[in-house]
Amino acid sequence: MANLELIKKIREITGAGMVDVKDALVEAQDDETKAIEILRKKGTQKAAKKAGREAHEGVLAMATADKKLAIVGLNCETDFVARNEDFVAAVSNFATKLLELGEEAFKAWAEDEIKNNLIVKIGENLQLNQASIIEGETIGSYLHSNKKVAGIVVLSGGNEEIAKDIAMHIAAFAPEYLQPEDVPADVLAKEKEIYTEQLKAEGKPAEIIEKIMTGKVEKFYSEVCLIKQAFVKDDKISIEKLLADNNAKIEKFSYYSL
Repeated sequence: MANLELIKKIREITGAGMVDVKDALVEAQDDETKAIEILRKKGTQKAAKKAGREAHEGVLAMATADKKLAIVGLNCETDFVARNEDFVAAVSNFATKLLELGEEAFKAWAEDEIKNNLIVKIGENLQLNQASIIEGETIGSYLHSNKKVAGIVVLSGGNEEIAKDIAMHIAAFAPEYLQPEDVPADVLAKEKEIYTEQLKAEGKPAEIIEKIMTGKVEKFYSEVCLIKQAFVKDDKISIEKLLADNNAKIEKFSYYSL
């Protein structure tokens, strides 16, 4: 009979289940090193079998240090696992590791960690969805309570409180562009085409359509451009006005969703 302390030790090292550890120890004739090796190999086999299964759930995690912010997203198969404390802690550890290693080295480490350790422990197909490091003087971040949606912004000027408020706004409104000038010409042309057809169907004459189009385009900008959106905490002002009032400028922003 395998020693209970040894079983406990191997479970802590590998994250494998009790039955798997017992079976590995029997196969290894109670040799700890060999048992761990057996579990690793079985874990890789399990990972290969699970690799084809869809992983649409997951969580995001962030870590900060020295004017840098790391964000990691890890997908799993079920919401049950996404709410599992061990899984959430693992993703948080990944974010810290990303800051430590840098993006390129982290991705190699994460691939190995997922395949050889985490899938064995969690028991589902897991996929790295996101791994980015953002740098800047003033970084604002917001992670929704469900850990599936996040916003990040880098400001010049302003302060951390304003940056955090704008990051929360980004998480809530999912802007696609920073400003109207960033909207691709073909995207704007398609929107105008749609509006034109709608107005023609309503029987509007060409000269009226032209006048209405200006308002339609402005409304479109207010929906997809961050600086034109109404501020989530005060819809009487735009993000553009909020920035002007606080002597701040957005250098870059990102919206994340799993």
